[in-house]
Amino acid sequence: MKLQQLRYLVEVAKQGLNVTDAAEKLHTSQPGISKQIRLLEDELGVQIFIRNGKRVVDVSPPGREILQIAERILGEAKNLKNVGDEFANEQSGSLIIATTHTQARYALPQVIRSFVGKYPEVKLGIKQGSPLQICELVVAGEADLAIATEGIERFSELAMLPCYDWNRSIVVPAGHPLLALDRAVTLADIGRYPIITYDFAFTGRSRINRAFEEAGIEPNVVLTAIDTDVIKTYVGIGLGIGIIASMAFEPKRDTSLRAIDASHLFDASTTRIGIRKNAYLRRFVFDFIELFAPHLQREQVQRAMGRSEEDI
Repeated sequence: MKLQQLRYLVEVAKQGLNVTDAAEKLHTSQPGISKQIRLLEDELGVQIFIRNGKRVVDVSPPGREILQIAERILGEAKNLKNVGDEFANEQSGSLIIATTHTQARYALPQVIRSFVGKYPEVKLGIKQGSPLQICELVVAGEADLAIATEGIERFSELAMLPCYDWNRSIVVPAGHPLLALDRAVTLADIGRYPIITYDFAFTGRSRINRAFEEAGIEPNVVLTAIDTDVIKTYVGIGLGIGIIASMAFEPKRDTSLRAIDASHLFDASTTRIGIRKNAYLRRFVFDFIELFAPHLQREQVQRAMGRSEEDI
């Protein structure tokens, strides 16, 4: 049994049982993957994949158990490599962060600049997606950290670490009637205008929906987007008013827009970091987490992961 065979096995499952796609992802040949998986089946004495001719159509019951074990073995193999790298090359390595556009665009730049200054030999990568997508990347071992507001709690494989709370602002074009109010804006005020805001899976959208539902108001959401810059663009052309994360409004850049504080209207959201509970984290990963959320020091992170210094 070889680790490479387990990699082939797991990748075929990830690619929806498409061996050709798995071969492309792993930069190898489809016949080579098929051969190695059959050799593994012969060695174990069970059929892992159910086939119809040459096509893989399902995973057998023992195959499902084998896949789970294979994923754990590959995860521990990566941990072994990280342990070796930690002691042989403390200042170099790679760190892949999976996050949403809002976090990558507005919350991370200063953190990443500080991190690169401290660890210039660490190769950084950012993968963007929906909260569910980025969590899946971390669970699959394709990213080291997930940074998001929604979704992390759905994955039992991930330890959740609260980083910071944030709330929302209403963005409107200069001269908009809402700017003339001599009192705090209300949900009823907002509900009189077309609304542009985040897609449901992104950036605390559930808090927005809940506030309107509890107030008995049906908001006229005319456009949703995953990208705050897109929301601000369409507010700028007069399509509606925007509800965005307050950190995403930049007065020096958004000169044609104005922001109205809406923190009294919506419950605060919490951005969290998600980490695989069984992962071995390099020193520079702990340092990155602390740069992003200074209260999350190494001991607290390990405790959340169910580990202690004695385990390391």
